[in-house]
Amino acid sequence: MKIQYRFDMEHSTRSYEVDVEREFDAKAERPQAPAWTQLSHHQCPNCPLTVKDCRYCPAAVDLAGVVTDFQELPATQSARVRVVTPERDYEKQTALEEGLRSLMGLIMASSACPILKQLKPNALNHLPFASQDDFIIRSAALYLLRQYFNYRSGRRPDWELQGLITLNQELQTLNEAFWGRVKEACAGDSNLKALLSFMDMSSSVSTSLETQLQRIEALLLDADHSPAINVPAGSSGLF
Repeated sequence: MKIQYRFDMEHSTRSYEVDVEREFDAKAERPQAPAWTQLSHHQCPNCPLTVKDCRYCPAAVDLAGVVTDFQELPATQSARVRVVTPERDYEKQTALEEGLRSLMGLIMASSACPILKQLKPNALNHLPFASQDDFIIRSAALYLLRQYFNYRSGRRPDWELQGLITLNQELQTLNEAFWGRVKEACAGDSNLKALLSFMDMSSSVSTSLETQLQRIEALLLDADHSPAINVPAGSSGLF
C-alpha cells in the first residue's frame, strides 16, 4: 500500500511516496545516512534494539529525506498539500507544520521501529491532517476493535484502555528522544514544530485520556435521545 504526499510551495514542489508495508534491512551499510540516524545517537531509553543488531534507527533512516528537504524552512510557510491514498485523495492549503506532521506521523507509524510499529493499523488507515479529536477517536476505536478480536478469540480484552495509555507513555518517551535527534539537523523550525505537535497528540493519551474522551463523548453518545438497539434473538452481544 503506497500513499503519496505532494507539497506545492511558492517556488518549489516536493513529492514523497510512502510504502506503508516497506521492509527495513537492519544489516545494510548506509554511508550516505546523516550521523543523527545512527541508533546510538540520542537512542530512545526504551528502545529494544542494539547497535550490534541494527546500526541505524529505522524511523530516523526513513525520515532523513524529509528532514533534510525541510530543514531550513519555517513552520508557518504556506503550502498546498495533496495526499493520494488507494481509496481517496485529500488536499489542503495549510502551513508546512500541519502537512509535515501528517507525513512524518505516517512514516514513523509504518517504520520498522519495534515501538512505533504498534501504530501500523493507524498507518494502514491513514487520515491526513487529523485533529486532536480525530486522533483520540481513531486511536481508541482501533484499540477497542483489537480488544473485541481478543474477546472473540477467548483472550482477556482490555475494555478500560489501560494498554492504550501504556502504549502512548512509551511513545512519549520515544518522541522526546527523537526530538533530540532531529533538532540538531534543523536550521528552520518546520520539522521541529511538526514533531512537537505529533508529540502533543501522544502525550494527551498518556496523561489525560479520560478528559479527552469526556470532551468527545457528546459527539458519539446522547443518552437521552439515542434509539434503542435491538439485539437479534440468539445473539449474545459483546458483554
